[in-house]
Amino acid sequence: MGRGSNLADSAQTLSRSAPAAADPGSALARLLQPRSIAIAGASPDPATIGGVVLANCDRFGFTGPIHLISPTRDEINGRPCVRSVDDLPQGVDALVLNVPRAAILPAVKAAAQRGVGGVIVFASGFAEGSEDGRREQEEIARVCREAGMALLGPNCMGYVNYAGGAALTFEPAHPRPLGDRRSVAVVAQSGATASGIRAGLLGREVSVSLSVATGNEAVVHASDLIELIVAEGTASAIAIYVEQIRNPEAFLRAVRKARDAGIPVIMMHPGRSKRGQQAAQSHTGSMVGDYALMRTSVENEAVVVVDTMDELFDTVAILHRFPAPPPGALGVVTNSGAIRGMAFDFAEDIALPIADLAPVTLAHIATLLPAGMEIDNPLDVGTTGFTNGGIFGQSAKAMLEDPAVGAVLLPMAGGGPSQQRSKADSIIPVALAATKPVAVVITGDESVLDPEFVAAMRASETPLFRSPERAMRAFAAVARYAAALQSVADRTPASTGLSGWDEAGVKPEYVGKEFLRAIGVQVPAGGLAGTLDQAVEIAARIGFPVVLKAQAAALSHKSDAGGVILNLRDAAQLRDGWAKLIANIGAVKLDGVLVEQMSAPGLELVVGARNHLEWGPSVLVGLGGVLIEALDAAELLPADISHARAVARIRGLRGAKMLDEFRGRPARDVDAVADVVVKVGAAMRAGLAIEEIDINPLMVLAKGEGAVALDALVVTGA
Repeated sequence: MGRGSNLADSAQTLSRSAPAAADPGSALARLLQPRSIAIAGASPDPATIGGVVLANCDRFGFTGPIHLISPTRDEINGRPCVRSVDDLPQGVDALVLNVPRAAILPAVKAAAQRGVGGVIVFASGFAEGSEDGRREQEEIARVCREAGMALLGPNCMGYVNYAGGAALTFEPAHPRPLGDRRSVAVVAQSGATASGIRAGLLGREVSVSLSVATGNEAVVHASDLIELIVAEGTASAIAIYVEQIRNPEAFLRAVRKARDAGIPVIMMHPGRSKRGQQAAQSHTGSMVGDYALMRTSVENEAVVVVDTMDELFDTVAILHRFPAPPPGALGVVTNSGAIRGMAFDFAEDIALPIADLAPVTLAHIATLLPAGMEIDNPLDVGTTGFTNGGIFGQSAKAMLEDPAVGAVLLPMAGGGPSQQRSKADSIIPVALAATKPVAVVITGDESVLDPEFVAAMRASETPLFRSPERAMRAFAAVARYAAALQSVADRTPASTGLSGWDEAGVKPEYVGKEFLRAIGVQVPAGGLAGTLDQAVEIAARIGFPVVLKAQAAALSHKSDAGGVILNLRDAAQLRDGWAKLIANIGAVKLDGVLVEQMSAPGLELVVGARNHLEWGPSVLVGLGGVLIEALDAAELLPADISHARAVARIRGLRGAKMLDEFRGRPARDVDAVADVVVKVGAAMRAGLAIEEIDINPLMVLAKGEGAVALDALVVTGA
């Protein structure tokens, strides 16, 4: 990813068309691919931060001008020094500021005057430290933006650009030629995490093209780096660690570009727990947002979100090698009955589907094994593999040809050195020819493997694991990515032809239900009564029993105020109920009283939607009553979700068994619930300034009988 690098060779290894190159004159490209470097706070001592940065430049063989800035030294290691940033020549590409916090702002202002392309700030104590620090960071960012200058940090560790031949970081780095291997780009807001991810991938001999620690992201955000990485085309996958996505719109735009270019983005984002949110805020000064909403939004654009560092390493290991996995379930080939049994159990635990093989596949596999063996998936080849290593490749190839199989995992006991090499000879040609992911597990934890076997696996870039569980978790993430790619075009358009409201605020229930009726959501039969006589007339028309509900924008919690009277079975009860309701409400001015038919019994669900200022609209569906909290029985869905995807997510709810036949009760109309979800999501994107829709409860009737919105709240903004 830089001038004079082997970009063309690297890009040719990717199975996709080459994207247009990034503008080499852009500020960020100048910073990451410098032709000239300046180091403020340089030192001859290799144990110091300034000394490490300078040593990295030498180790990477940087041939351009290196300008050293020191107020006390005339030269360092034979290189002359200038006294300050003001003394630099015009147009230096990259400036490293290894100076105290108090000196950062003046140095940035001087850099802007000298036409510097980009600045790296190691110092901390800015937005992550205090309000004064935040204000100072904002001023630094303002200076950079006005000058068109990139800024990495503050509070960052810089970068290592293996493709571009530069390492401006204060940890020792060593060049690693990319050759013709696929590579991964690493972007992390945490410097230690960027270093850890890079080291972990390199330890598995996964090539890394670029590793950037973004710190507080005062100017350069993760989204900017994704855009540049995609444009350069040197990475076949991007591994990201973020503690806050600072510009959601830009981030979603960037990951869409990565997805369209065939580059998987695998992301770890802390913040599922309250303590995790607090840690992220104290670490990088993030204003922590809604984790669930973030995850819903990015996964809708095919970002692979993982929960642990292990999953990040393992998923990257598969997707950088197989960046376009097709949909399908997992095929498993092993030489252990115990692993076969454990695979069934663990796959169920993590919701990883095991493929049902076609009869023709089973018949073909049967010809490869001795008579009398059980032919199934997972497939246990038994002792055959110890005398015939070719069985592993042959069985894997047979499974890969099955349309139901999306990937194949081979977890097994390795055996002795010759047996390991035999397995590699059998499996590697199949993996190299495959478009579906193939991975190998050799059990035994940290036991030593045959060096020739390991070298062959790594040279072929066939993912190699030591734990079946880790591999299967990674394959579950790969399956989510494959499904997300399939759903890119499976989206519901926004509603059209709807009218909005003149005033912002909370709408009374009857107005909300008029809106639901307009978008095609079923509501109870009824009407708004201004007098008792009108209420009696409406009840007679729709049929008893009925419910009375007081209607006013100020009564969003009608039940608490005694504004709901249920199960009135005739005109006499209705008159008594009317009098009771009016007495309960007191002086509250009503728009009227909603008279509605009592609903048939069913299962109560909740469907709600909100429009987040940054992330936009989303829809929530969950079990009603206390179950939504007691069981955490809710799913947050993208507002453009299709009917088929909505059905799948609803059936994935905790407690979803209640949607099927349950203790003598009929199965519920899941299709009707999905229809409500889709219509509400489409309405949220209709441009009506709707901030919130809440249907609670949505009464779900028996299968084929629909779902009825018994209560509705709509809130609009300006």
